[in-house]
Amino acid sequence: MQSDSLEIDDAHVLREITGELDAHLKWVAADLGCEITRRGGSIRFVSPDGRHHMAIRLFQQLAELARGGMALHPSDVRDALRILRAEPEAEVASFFRDAVLMDIRKRPIVARTANQRSYLAALRAHDVVFGIGPAGTGKTYLAIATAVAALRKGRARRIVLTRPAVEAGEKLGFLPGDLTQKVDPYLRPLFDALADMMERTELDRMMERGDIEVAPLAFMRGRTLNDAVVILDEAQNTTVEQMKMFLTRLGDKGRMIITGDPSQIDLPDKQRSGLEHALHVLKDVPQIGMVRMTTADVVRHPIVAAILDAYQVDADAARERMHAQTEANRRR
Repeated sequence: MQSDSLEIDDAHVLREITGELDAHLKWVAADLGCEITRRGGSIRFVSPDGRHHMAIRLFQQLAELARGGMALHPSDVRDALRILRAEPEAEVASFFRDAVLMDIRKRPIVARTANQRSYLAALRAHDVVFGIGPAGTGKTYLAIATAVAALRKGRARRIVLTRPAVEAGEKLGFLPGDLTQKVDPYLRPLFDALADMMERTELDRMMERGDIEVAPLAFMRGRTLNDAVVILDEAQNTTVEQMKMFLTRLGDKGRMIITGDPSQIDLPDKQRSGLEHALHVLKDVPQIGMVRMTTADVVRHPIVAAILDAYQVDADAARERMHAQTEANRRR
């Protein structure tokens, strides 16, 4: 057996990194398969093969964050461990200090995986960015956080949010109410993210002034979007023509963020996805950023990544069966 200890002489820091009733210690020990115990300000780590070294590094990094005044939640501990698994030498504290903005609970909105960090870097460096990945990877949430930060800092005059309304075939006139009410079912996930970042009174005021605008993709034709951060969500459900139309709306001082998951295409009649086509056509354009995330970047409940992986395994198996059947039919 190998063992090491970490001494923490600050009671506040110790309380933050260990969690209520040492919950953080227990979770990390179970996850890494090592033994972690605390006695006073001394945390002892034991394992048969040295795997506890990652746990020591994790709690050293968490202590650095706590000393800087950050309140640590169980999700922060999970995300910090995820970062270290992907990059064992990563400075976890630097991830959490690089906040896009603070949410309404005064918690920093930050990159919580290496790919998310690359995504934020692309959003800072390019005027057009594609964020690709499965549900729960933060691609839309970080896009909206970036847009809100730009609006507050005066780097953009407005935010425009849009999404293809595939279920209604873009024929929103069949839905009751005004335009905002018509598109609400399709843009609700975007509103939910905004509500996490802005108090309701501020959000209502900005929407009334037109600082934040929501519009179905069908209403984008003919417009030029100047001095705006424009976010196209669920872009996998655009047609090739819609995607080209959208991208050519970019105006002076404008920025565009396109998010989507190519594995969730809902287009009817086997139409080609405008997102897949754009990723192929624009892959060599240096002014455009493209970041791909995987299930390893899922930052929702930990089981979400397992669910997505299980569905992917099933889909891969179905494709293999179809390929085998096609080959068998060809040989007959």
